[in-house]
Amino acid sequence: MHATCGIDWAEDHHDVAVVDSGAQLLGKLRISDDAAGFQDLLHLLAEHGDSPHDPIPVAIETSRGLLVACLRASGRRVYAISPMAVARYRDRHAVSRKKSDHQDAVVLANILRTDASLHRPLPHDSDLVKAIAVLARAQQDAVWDRTRAHNRLRSHLREYYPAILEACAAKRERLLSREARTILAIAPTPAEAARLTRHRLRTAVIRAGRQRRIEAETDRLLEVFRRTWLRQPALVEQAMGRQTLALLAQLYAACQALR
Repeated sequence: MHATCGIDWAEDHHDVAVVDSGAQLLGKLRISDDAAGFQDLLHLLAEHGDSPHDPIPVAIETSRGLLVACLRASGRRVYAISPMAVARYRDRHAVSRKKSDHQDAVVLANILRTDASLHRPLPHDSDLVKAIAVLARAQQDAVWDRTRAHNRLRSHLREYYPAILEACAAKRERLLSREARTILAIAPTPAEAARLTRHRLRTAVIRAGRQRRIEAETDRLLEVFRRTWLRQPALVEQAMGRQTLALLAQLYAACQALR
């Protein structure tokens, strides 16, 4: 391995460094995040021995994005090094621990120079495998988004609306259930929940998809909502109810993304 390349990735530009086997800096460059920037990168690599038969390997802090896709398409080995690993290498070899984009590019290049065998290059996947990975990542992101939205809503409700949490406590999905979200939409405050008529509550339960024990569930919810609970002042409660509707909309969108 005669030369190695490190790229410190950012949204609108990338810092590039190329070092030789003796850790001598051969070249550095800041490129734009577009086709012209990629051409500048290829020219820099070519100046320092890059060829179709012996492409210079590249270390970068991400496995995603157009730059990584183009690097992989060029047939060279691309190593995705986690930012935490880069920070550890930086602490070992730099006098100052202050982050520098150019210095991180040099660190990445030196990681390949000394420890390439300890890291795995990104696989040469087919387009189908890459497409599946994109969809799987989207699914995982959607699950995380739903969890965050649920946690924000639950934390907010604990500040003023213990009745709804009690009403959903026995449900497997709790606030994620359609029933809980439907009730919150028509009664975002304890005062509104206490004023719900049996007919309106029964209609909401049916609209949420319940098909069994409708009457018993309606009676149970009525009993919970009409208990005596600790309450916020009326104006505060109304304001928190408005915030609940906003958080509920976020949760609904997150749930829809998983359907």
